[in-house]
Amino acid sequence: MHLELRASTAEETRSIGGAVSPLLSPGDAIALTGELGSGKTTFAQGIARGLGFDGHVVSPTFTLVREYRPARLPVIHADVYRLERVQDVLDLELEQSAEDGVLLVEWGDAVEALLPDGHLVVELSIDDPGDERTIVVRTEGRTWLPRWERLERQLESWRADPAAGEAS
Repeated sequence: MHLELRASTAEETRSIGGAVSPLLSPGDAIALTGELGSGKTTFAQGIARGLGFDGHVVSPTFTLVREYRPARLPVIHADVYRLERVQDVLDLELEQSAEDGVLLVEWGDAVEALLPDGHLVVELSIDDPGDERTIVVRTEGRTWLPRWERLERQLESWRADPAAGEAS
């Protein structure tokens, strides 16, 4: 299952992340994918804000992992762009560190096989030289099936084609 969304501004990208956040549970993971500058960190800012974190969320490119608290759920925000080997990712023990919180992995497509079986993939792409983004949200595994209808309702106002109904 997947949804195709549009965000005209960085704040709308944050708002979409914020709209996903009420549906997150401990142990959830989100793979954030897309080219450089497509809005992965901006989406993560929305998730963290939606979970109750009011501090500054920045890209973990050089630190690899950042943890944000206090929040409804702790947010483990990782960036695997600079890692060259699968073992480097395994050494971070991301899944274990996010058992009680939410794991957000920038460049997550590179390590998707290492993420929990039931996770979301959020693919961001730049549509034009402005701020317009296409954001595709899709599920992997079965853990999101019971939450899918609620997720669709939460994201309805950003649907690329609201009349299309559920896209699969």
